[in-house]
Amino acid sequence: MNATLRARGFAALVAGAVVVAGAVLAPAVASAAEGVVLSKGHTDAVDVHYEGGALSLKVHDDTVSPSVTRDPADVTFQVLPEAAMAVPDDPRFAFLGPAGSQVWLLPMTQDPDLLWPGWNTTTLDSGVFAGDKVRLSLVDVQGPGTVTLFTQDAFGGPIIKFRGDDGLPDAIDVPVHTHAHSNWAFSALGSYTLKFQADATLTDGTTVSTGPVDYSFVVGELSGGGPEVGLSISGMADEYQPNDTVTLNAVQTPQSERDHYHWFSRCPGTDDWTIIPGEVGASYSFTATRQLNACEYVVKLYDDDHAVVATSEPATLWVAFPPENPGASQSITASIDETQGSLVISVNPDDRAVVLPPAQLNPAGDRWESTGELRPVTVTDTRAGQPGWSASGQVPADFTGPDGATFSAGYLGWSPRVIAQGPGQGVVAGPEVAPYSVGTGGGLGNSAALGSAASGAGRGTAQLGAGLRLSLPTETPAGTYRATLTLTAI
Repeated sequence: MNATLRARGFAALVAGAVVVAGAVLAPAVASAAEGVVLSKGHTDAVDVHYEGGALSLKVHDDTVSPSVTRDPADVTFQVLPEAAMAVPDDPRFAFLGPAGSQVWLLPMTQDPDLLWPGWNTTTLDSGVFAGDKVRLSLVDVQGPGTVTLFTQDAFGGPIIKFRGDDGLPDAIDVPVHTHAHSNWAFSALGSYTLKFQADATLTDGTTVSTGPVDYSFVVGELSGGGPEVGLSISGMADEYQPNDTVTLNAVQTPQSERDHYHWFSRCPGTDDWTIIPGEVGASYSFTATRQLNACEYVVKLYDDDHAVVATSEPATLWVAFPPENPGASQSITASIDETQGSLVISVNPDDRAVVLPPAQLNPAGDRWESTGELRPVTVTDTRAGQPGWSASGQVPADFTGPDGATFSAGYLGWSPRVIAQGPGQGVVAGPEVAPYSVGTGGGLGNSAALGSAASGAGRGTAQLGAGLRLSLPTETPAGTYRATLTLTAI
């Protein structure tokens, strides 16, 4: 399996593709009301919803599992000090400031050590809005510096979406079923308020609007060290059978950037808690046995000085006794928790490599071209809430060939299709993405939709595919080139 390496800054955003890598995303969405600070992981910061005739902006928080939908008023987005970088010595990026000056950048390609915010319209149904689109605007910025959101083309050139220092509002049209990310650049440390607004016209001509919605960002350290963190344990079932697997999860409220834990147990007949060796992560899995019945478990969160920040309440394990007189009958009770389930995108591990035929000159003699097929991609949605989903692909690194030769992933395009879907599903293929051409862009160097299912029509298993088309300049050096296509579902 090819590995994808990400570098902080702009180099990570110029892309390439051929071997498919599957990704498992967060499970079902829940509601949340507590205040949180989000500093690492994926979030759809500007999440557009339409319910009961009203358009609204939410925050889809994937930094916790299961993911939750939050009110923007309850969220502080933190741009960690580690996001600092120098403005490149490239005139295309002069809008960020003088070359070598400092900005704080949340990149459009995920860095696991930073926050990865984007915008999202995947919950919106087709046929509701005129043109199947909404208009997303940045209407105001308040803070100590400038704020710019921009994407990049297949050659790394900036495409500015929102810019706070040259006159607001700035607006973009966003199709329904879109999940997108950009670079978020801040020119100074401190607290910012960004006002976003979504507007749309219904198919009957009625206009709807969220009005301005405040989003709070802090660039650098939080004043006062941030809010107090609570800790709890999730995942403990009411009862287990012997040899069942028990998986416990530490849940911070609000979520912080701290990630150092220790797990402890205390069993009947003992008064002291015993540390569980080697268990320092947010999850702890073990096998249930009769000897562990009625044992209690707690988890503690630590800061950088190894001081305890928070301790959970005990969670008690109950392991069933075998029946003494089983007789000839059995009582079976089955239940499904509506909050459970997951969204999984996968590929057959034995059928994940795409080998395109050798490129041939096109009839005009000005391009090397080759076509092939993406290997089947399976999307399985078992979430009872049926929020719908969107599957997309992107090639986050250049094709690499002999002697260090490369070419951009933008030269690869695709034509998605639905191979199969389950009864009751309403899966639709994503739009065709042509290989890059000057003046029009294109290509899989940017995230592109492979397929999607609207709310209420996604539960089940669907299989997606795509025709691939590679179109290269004739000056591309001969050789065999390889890259990785990353697939995500949300």
